[in-house]
Formats: sequence, structure tokens, C-alpha cells
Amino acid sequence: MAGDHGSKMEISFGGRFASSAIAACLAEICTIPLDTAKVRLQLQKKAVSKDAGTVPKYRGMLGTVATIAREEGLTALWKGIIPGLHRQCLYGGLRIGLYDTVKSLLAGDNLFGEIPLSKKILAGLATGALAIAIANPTDLVKVRLQAEGKLPPGAPRRYSGAVNAYYTIARQEGLKALWTGIGPNIARNAIINAAELASYDQVKEMILKIPGFTNNVFTHLLAGLGAGFFAVCIGSPVDVVKSRMMGDSTYKNTFDCFIKTLKNDGPFAFYKGFIPNFGRLGSWNVIMFLTLEQVKKFFAREVPA
Repeated sequence: MAGDHGSKMEISFGGRFASSAIAACLAEICTIPLDTAKVRLQLQKKAVSKDAGTVPKYRGMLGTVATIAREEGLTALWKGIIPGLHRQCLYGGLRIGLYDTVKSLLAGDNLFGEIPLSKKILAGLATGALAIAIANPTDLVKVRLQAEGKLPPGAPRRYSGAVNAYYTIARQEGLKALWTGIGPNIARNAIINAAELASYDQVKEMILKIPGFTNNVFTHLLAGLGAGFFAVCIGSPVDVVKSRMMGDSTYKNTFDCFIKTLKNDGPFAFYKGFIPNFGRLGSWNVIMFLTLEQVKKFFAREVPA
């Protein structure tokens, strides 16, 4: 970013990490009700709807949000927000903060012009995989707390809060259990991270080539929506497998979860919760990227060109 009098603006890794964490946390707070709805829809099995001729408990994004709010109270929609913020500080800060650095390393010093899309995708895959490998326990606890609402009224809750959940899982299931679902989670987050960051980068570049468009809030909004759409289309199947493995301990491994889901619920089960997922990821990306573009300005410093 160019400054005045032959200077330019740069941002350190610490600044990129902090701005990414702040933007990701704000997006998480605003959109976690939709994420809770998505998790409930993904965990709802088809067989339930056939028992005694009943219909599924959760139907559609708004219907699921309304059901949760009515039966469990509005605060239930923000269940998992504490580990969600833990996750975004670690995962969001690392995956987004490292993206530009890794992208530049992959492009090399001799690149002229725009960085190829393939390099952007590789950078997104690498930073997404690394970040979630570190942050997986926060993701697990978030899903477990969101799934608590499925228990029958009066049934004892397994966890009293986020810190208790970390401790209880490690004590009862072993420390290794905090990395349950790490396989599909790495796949899911590497793929979605690449889809989000590379598509945002690419869509933003394309928009800025259109006469009349500048690097402003409207451009960031359009690019954020594009990033969310690509992320959901590409990442939904692994997202469903990840949520089911984390929310239900009966699955032996990733392959077992995939096969059982396909056999019992059919191929469309992998796109369960697609609308709330897009509603959530679309709005999440818009809020995150709009915030990120603004917050980065506070961490940027002027250096000689």
C-alpha cells in the first residue's frame, strides 16, 4: 500500500495476526446463531424423522433458529461462543495472518505481475491445515457445547462450560481425544480456507479491473460474498463429516462416518444445512473481510519505499 513522499505502508506478522484475530472474532460473535443452526441440522439424522411418523425437529435455517430459541432460550444460540472465540483467535489469526507470507514465498522473488490463482490456493491450503492442527481442541469443544441442546429436557449436561469441557474431555477420554476429528477437520479447514482466501483475493482483483470500481467497502462486500459461496460449495461434505464425528462418538473414523452417512441418509446429507451454512459463511466472510480491511490500517506502518 503506497504512502506519500516515496514511502509505503507495511504490516508485520504480529499486526496481521492481531487484525485477523479481531476480525474473525467479531464475525464469530455476529454469526454463531447460524452456525449453531447448521450444526443441529447436520447432526439430525434422517432415521429420526421416520420414528413414529414424526417429522424432523429442525427444518430450515430460520426454523431451526426459532426452535432453539423457543425451547432453550435465546442464549442457547450462542452456545459454544467462548471456545468459538478461542478458535478464531488461534485459527483465524494464524490462517489469515500467515496467508500473505506463504503466498509470497510460493510466488518467489522473481514474479512479475499478479500472483497465479494456483499459488493462492496452495497458500490457503497450507495455512488452513497448519492453523486447525493447532486449534482443533477449540473446534471440538465448540461443537460439543452446541450439540448439548439435543439432549432431552432434564437430562444431565456433560459440560458446565468451555473450560470444564476441555478438562472433562481430556480426563475422561484422554488428551488425544481433544484432536478427535482432526482428519476431516484438516481437510475441511484447508479446503474452506483456500476457497475463502484465494477466491476473495481473485474476486477482488477481478472487480478492481472493472471500470468505476475502487478498493472500497462495496468491493470488499462483493468479494466477501463470493468467498463465502465458494467455501460452502466446496467444503460442505467435509464439514458435515467433521460435525458428525465431533458431535457423535459412535463413528470409528472419518471413512466410517462418510460411509454410514452416505448409506443411512443418502448423498444429499453431505449438503445438510447448506442454506444456514451459506447464510453463516457468507455473512461471516463479509463481516470478517470488511473488518479486516479496516483494522489492518491501524497496524500498518510507513516505511521508506
